[in-house]
Amino acid sequence: MLSNTDLQTLFLTFKVASFATFLMLLLGTPLAWWLARTRSAWKGVINAVVSLPLVLPPTVLGFYLLILMGPTGTIGQITHWLGLGTLPFTFAGLVVASVLYSLPFVVQPLQTAFASIGEQPLEAAATLRASPLDTFFSVIVPMAKPGFLTATILGFTHTVGEFGVVLMIGGNIPDKTRVVSVQIYNHVEALEYTEAHWLAGYLLAFSFIVLLLLYTTLKTQPVTHQLK
Repeated sequence: MLSNTDLQTLFLTFKVASFATFLMLLLGTPLAWWLARTRSAWKGVINAVVSLPLVLPPTVLGFYLLILMGPTGTIGQITHWLGLGTLPFTFAGLVVASVLYSLPFVVQPLQTAFASIGEQPLEAAATLRASPLDTFFSVIVPMAKPGFLTATILGFTHTVGEFGVVLMIGGNIPDKTRVVSVQIYNHVEALEYTEAHWLAGYLLAFSFIVLLLLYTTLKTQPVTHQLK
């Protein structure tokens, strides 16, 4: 069975994932919309930057974030000037690192969903004198609902499963930065295989159920590409 410490790490992990997913949707939605619509020469560069976490070892990203957010880093100096201190080894630091590491899992599904809508719905909304903001929330968002669902679930579950980045940025502080992936590592390192099995099994079951619900929902979700 799970100990109180294991339950605390699960709670902290889901808390980090919830905050990070909210921020990823907040930042990733306009970014994905711009990438789906723009013809700028910078599109390839921005796409490459956003997708870097897909190919970089997590420890590489974690190392550079640790430098940037440390006392002598650019971000660290800004947060210190704002009176926020430094972000490494804090809950806020975990959230920031999680957002940057999992962002492509939110941006790419949204970008694909936005690109698949095409021009006709936008032109139809324009003939009805809808403002760009009204068009986005009344037309684009409902049509891109499967993309939002995919982005939310992938972003959340990928954050839950992080290890390298969160270990580099958050360390292994009980009740503060110790997330479930680090706790499993602790159990294995201490040869506590039974405890590791329980915790890993819960995480495996959670991930499988969430992905099963995602694919079942997407299979039955109608995707409309045109306004009727």
